[in-house]
Amino acid sequence: MTEPLNILVFGAGAIGAYIGGSLALARNRVTFLEQPAAIAGLQERGLRLELPKTKSKKQKPEYSSFILPPSSFSCVSSLEEALARGPFDFAIYALKSFDTAAFLLSLSPFLPSPSLPSPLPPSPLPPLLCLSNGVDNEPDLAAVLGADNVIAGTVTSSIGRRGVGDIVLERLRGVGVADGHPLSRSVWQALNAAGLNARLFARSADMKWSKMLTNLPANATAAILDMTAAEVFSHPGLFRLEMRMLREALAVMRAHGVRVVDLPGTPTRLLALGIRLPALISRPLLKKAVGGGRGGKMPSFHIDLHSGRGKSEVEWLNGAVARYGRQRDVPTPVNQFLTETLMSLTRGEIPLETFARQPEKLLEEVKRKRR
Repeated sequence: MTEPLNILVFGAGAIGAYIGGSLALARNRVTFLEQPAAIAGLQERGLRLELPKTKSKKQKPEYSSFILPPSSFSCVSSLEEALARGPFDFAIYALKSFDTAAFLLSLSPFLPSPSLPSPLPPSPLPPLLCLSNGVDNEPDLAAVLGADNVIAGTVTSSIGRRGVGDIVLERLRGVGVADGHPLSRSVWQALNAAGLNARLFARSADMKWSKMLTNLPANATAAILDMTAAEVFSHPGLFRLEMRMLREALAVMRAHGVRVVDLPGTPTRLLALGIRLPALISRPLLKKAVGGGRGGKMPSFHIDLHSGRGKSEVEWLNGAVARYGRQRDVPTPVNQFLTETLMSLTRGEIPLETFARQPEKLLEEVKRKRR
């Protein structure tokens, strides 16, 4: 038996609650930093994790419920409170990409001032394992915290959230951890001890871009059209649009020297192969893979769009493909169009019903933009 670790978790949404709750189940000391409203629910009801009893994909999973009472973890609403419970061995960063800028701004009172004489005192924050989607969060975090305080990570497991602290693991795939940091292997071991099926990756860019590739199919398009992933892939014109979008992403990856790698429980290289195959072969395979992988859930961009918060991660996914494409002169018109259109819907610049369930109208708009 190893000594319990002291772990800080930024965010108790689906990913944060699942990862943090699993680490707490493994008898680690876990502190969640969250908004007061979410903390009230956690402190009142505790954490509930529904985890599959079997890993078999051939039979309908049976679930075991694990209830973590409020006494088995800590909750705080400010970083000052959190740091008082340290020192921490490491932290889990599980916020949405559009929250990273505000998160970094909130850290400023706790970081040494650049105006101080060198060497600067050490940061009071522990190294962060960043599990956010996209490829920009780690560089943004490292620019403020220092590269030595950020470990790239990714989650491929499918996690559902039925309410505050009420989590169901819909499909166990795993967690990726970038190797090379002094704490990488300790983090990897802790995650595996908690049943999270962690795997180390030698190249963080390969891991993060490969995960982003799995996030792109039928995400922005489904949100714009208010259609499911299966409906998007069933439409011949939309399928062709999706393939163009994904081929742009692969071209940008190649231009930046990024390789497609398989992720825990996720054959990403097979997805990349399917993108290159003729539609007669690839369409049914991708329809099953993308639609089945999400279960009955709408894609994350759709959820963000209809949340009313006026934010979307599309700028960190399709938008990132377009930005990195410009750096290498790789054309990315479809990713640029999807980003601009979804952000216009998100900001309320065009009504939600503009393209709702109107695929032909969307495809015509894509053609018009290319002229």
